[in-house]
Amino acid sequence: MLAAVENIFPPVPADVAVSLGAFLSGRGIMNAWLVFLLTWIANVGSGAAVYALARRHGRAVFQGVLGRRLFTDATIARIEEQYARHGTWGIFVSRLLPVWRGLVMPFAGIAQVPPWRALVPCAAAAALYYGALTFLITTLGTNLDAVLRVLGRVNAVLGVVAALLLIVAAIWVVRRLKR
Repeated sequence: MLAAVENIFPPVPADVAVSLGAFLSGRGIMNAWLVFLLTWIANVGSGAAVYALARRHGRAVFQGVLGRRLFTDATIARIEEQYARHGTWGIFVSRLLPVWRGLVMPFAGIAQVPPWRALVPCAAAAALYYGALTFLITTLGTNLDAVLRVLGRVNAVLGVVAALLLIVAAIWVVRRLKR
């Protein structure tokens, strides 16, 4: 569900919810394919809805006093130029980036990008991103004991390094104060 809300309000932590579902699937509580499919359908569906609304009504939003101050005609023309220049690949790559993925579809709609050039890369990027995230976190859940052992060792090494850096900093401060 949060993967759908992310297209409307980009700061929503959809990745955290997907990661939790994937982790639980790795522990045998949920099904990884179901976690992926529900996430993918919700994200692509809401992305398509936001795109359609922006394509139909987006320009009108920027015709008011506040809208013209936020996005001038020159700004909208620049956005359209970038979509024309980078097109499908630009949408695909942008949909892989957290936070940006929620901004791509409404601006594609405002820029009047044709549906197939907007929705196909949206769906492909969501499949790649959420598929990889689900797979990696499910694998983590399956191997949690091994991961915790490795993290314990890493934390011990980082603790020693931090202690050494603290000692070096203390010696440097003491020498500096003596001068």
